[in-house]
Amino acid sequence: MCRRPSMYPRGHRERTAVTPGAALVLALALLPVASGACTPLDDAMAAIFGRSMRDQRSFDPYENTLMPPEGSVPLSAGNYAAGHFDVNVGQPEGATDVPPPFTQLDMTQRPEVVDSLTNPVPPTHESLARGEQIYERVCIVCHGPDGNGANAYIVSVHPALVAQNLRNEISLERSDGYIYGIIRVGRTLMPPYGHQIGHYDRWHVVNYVRQLQGLLPEAGREETGESPSEARSEPPEANGAAR
Repeated sequence: MCRRPSMYPRGHRERTAVTPGAALVLALALLPVASGACTPLDDAMAAIFGRSMRDQRSFDPYENTLMPPEGSVPLSAGNYAAGHFDVNVGQPEGATDVPPPFTQLDMTQRPEVVDSLTNPVPPTHESLARGEQIYERVCIVCHGPDGNGANAYIVSVHPALVAQNLRNEISLERSDGYIYGIIRVGRTLMPPYGHQIGHYDRWHVVNYVRQLQGLLPEAGREETGESPSEARSEPPEANGAAR
């Protein structure tokens, strides 16, 4: 077997010398491990080199913005799919029935902004099932399994945070668009959930709320095509009391 010739004489042991500068860098590198934070290291580097990682040159908002390349198409994160039950996996936004932006103040002073909205999602079996899924994931903690905020899980922990009873007389008179609007932008104690619940999923929740209110049969109403306003003429519970 052929050995690679050594450049050192026989018996020589190679040693690596540690310079004072290398020792300082090593000590500074181990400092955050001992302290549990990177702030001491950052302070030390700022003292030695005169600059800090926390103080960097950066662009101000809207400074030096770049326009998208010509011919590019904006992509959606999934909030505005092409239709209900469509999954957005990077294709261009396709929803054409998304209401223009509105605020909580608009809902208070100009309720027609939301009352004029038309629910584009038929309350089929699939829609009610999807609405129930989203409701139990996001809404049930404050509004309760039956829509009565007094029966919600959060009341046992925070008794003062009793959410709106979705089955009382006031809620029964709300339009589909109003319920959609509250989900999207929130109101009073309820925060906005537009960033968590997609456009069509909000309408699925509206359909499920109508079912909780007794305005839709359990099987949906795809056979009759009856609207919530038509079904609301004879509510099963006049005062909206909890079951």
